[in-house]
Amino acid sequence: MRNAEKVFVALDTPALDVALDWAGRLKGVVGGLKLGLEFFGAQGPEGVRRVSETGMPVFLDLKFHDIPNTVAQAVTSVTPLAPVLATIHAGGGRAMMEAAVAAARETADKAGVARPKILAVTVLTSLDGDDLAAAGVSGGVEEQVVRLARLAQQAGVDGVVCSPREIVPIRRACGRSLLLVVPGLRPAGAAPGDQKRVMTPGEAVSSGADYLVIGRPITQAVDPVDAARAIAASLDAVTAG
Repeated sequence: MRNAEKVFVALDTPALDVALDWAGRLKGVVGGLKLGLEFFGAQGPEGVRRVSETGMPVFLDLKFHDIPNTVAQAVTSVTPLAPVLATIHAGGGRAMMEAAVAAARETADKAGVARPKILAVTVLTSLDGDDLAAAGVSGGVEEQVVRLARLAQQAGVDGVVCSPREIVPIRRACGRSLLLVVPGLRPAGAAPGDQKRVMTPGEAVSSGADYLVIGRPITQAVDPVDAARAIAASLDAVTAG
């Protein structure tokens, strides 16, 4: 896999024309686009289908979190859209995660599409230890992330979403079998925005990340294509060394 293909660009837009424009501009430059609740709420399955039809891989980030049967039905509903990655919340528990994995496999077989890789979100990158403590979670961010990553691995998910700061602890606890998909990344000198646990893309890859989720440093750049290429070049420099 080329380093550029490890980058998924997070689109914070409800607009189909904007998403299609980004797909056209960034196709072949990055690995794909991440579409989330904002886009799905406005455009629904048909919007995701339209973006996928451009040939740009889609990471469908809806973070399903409910009882096992409901999440299984939700995964069944979106799997025919052929996202390459799809998210659930690890906090939903082992049975919920197992149901999601089974639904993705069974539905993909029936629909004749590639099975989406199911990713379990551990602790959102907008949260820190104080936020967890306020919610009644003891032990700090790293302990909670590793706990959820182990649970997700036991449930058979393909990978987890974690902050870059937890890459090494997860690798230590779970080995190389889990895909690690990492948001909260900012190139050197970029503002952190609403992320609290950040790292540069190169540092994340060096630490063991498989996929990187990068939004505003690309979408708000003066030249987004050049910004994406510069990030890929920074990854090439790291992996070449």
